[in-house]
Order: sequence, then structure tokens, then C-alpha cells
Amino acid sequence: MAPTPLTRSRVAAMIDHTLLSPDASREDVAALVEEARELGVGAVCVSPAMLPVRGEGLTVATVAGFPSGKHHALVKAMEARLAVDQGADEVDMVIDVGAAIAGLVDEVMADVLAVRDAVPPPVRLKVILETAAIHRALGDEAGDERIEALCHAVARAGADYVKTSTGFHPAGGASVRAVEAMHRAIGGQVGIKASGGIRDADTACAMIDAGATRLGLSGSRAVLEGFAD
Repeated sequence: MAPTPLTRSRVAAMIDHTLLSPDASREDVAALVEEARELGVGAVCVSPAMLPVRGEGLTVATVAGFPSGKHHALVKAMEARLAVDQGADEVDMVIDVGAAIAGLVDEVMADVLAVRDAVPPPVRLKVILETAAIHRALGDEAGDERIEALCHAVARAGADYVKTSTGFHPAGGASVRAVEAMHRAIGGQVGIKASGGIRDADTACAMIDAGATRLGLSGSRAVLEGFAD
């Protein structure tokens, strides 16, 4: 069966329209929500301090342990719980990337379990691996293996998605290679979110072709201009 064409509306439904800049204002968030409605995106993603977000019927995502991941698991859990109490439908948490690079996969899994326990379904939990940092530290092949192991652990911990990047790490954002590794590990079982550095339609298509089921974008309009219905 031929794949469904990547129309503008189909791609828009996959987008988390994102504003996580540290200097964002509430006026900026209001503009984000207005643009999200105009573009028909799947969700908006904002910093937890910007909650609650006013927008009936809008899916709202936020972050926990962002952007470093160097927070105690209980702090991430409390941050996630507070965000959900303030109206968030989805939480994108950052793992301890240093632990992941060191091969402490069980510690990463325990981190995710703590947050999952604090925000059980139907809240959707996305887990940010910072894949570019893993590849930079371990190399391509070993990095792929570590990413796959992390994906399996995250899935066992009950996450709904694995996510490539915060977009704030100096190592970079999403890559086709990282998404392919994620897809090999848990494709069809857990969603895959590509985020960080996706600025045009060609890059978005490459991520989707590699297995991404969600896209984290700050420049959603520019990406969608490359698609037609």
C-alpha cells in the first residue's frame, strides 16, 4: 500500500507548535495560540511558568526538567504534576543525559517511572533523550545502540513518546539517523517526536520518512508553506 501523501493538513496535525524561549512573555504565548489555531497544528508547547494557556479545545504540552535534565527525579515529577494541575495535557521531560551517555539506562528508566507515576494516563508523556549529545559522545554506531536501549527502557517505563532533543543542547537537534534508531527500537509501539533544527519542509519530510510521528517546531508556518493540500 502506498504511503499517505504528506499534505499540509496532515503535517500540521503532527506539529507541537513550540515556544520555550526563556524571554517569552504571556503576550508571546497568546500570539502562539492564535497562530496555532490558524495553522491547525496538533498542539502547542510552552514553558510551565506560562500555564495555564487559554484556548478551548487546544492540546497543551509543557516541559519538565528542561532543558538540562539535571534535576532530581522527584523535582521533575512534581513539576510535571503541577503542570497537569494547571491544564497541561502532555509533558515533555528531559532525561539525565550524562547518565544515558554513561550507560546507566536503569537510572534513566527510574527517572521516567517517577514522572509517569506522577502524571499517569491519559496525560501523554514524552521523553527527551538529547540524541545529538549521545551521538557526539559515543559515535554513530555506539550512539545508535545506546539510543535504542534507552528507547526500550523508556517504553517499559510507560512513556507515550520518545523525543530527540530539547533544541537547546550545543550538540544539535534532531537527525535522521537518530530517528531511524528510535524507529528500529520502538516504531509502532511508542510515538517518536523529532525536535530541534527542523526549519523547512524537506527536513520535516526526512524526519517523517525516518519514522517520526510528531514534530516539535518553533517555525511551524515556514515548514508548512512547503506543503500543499
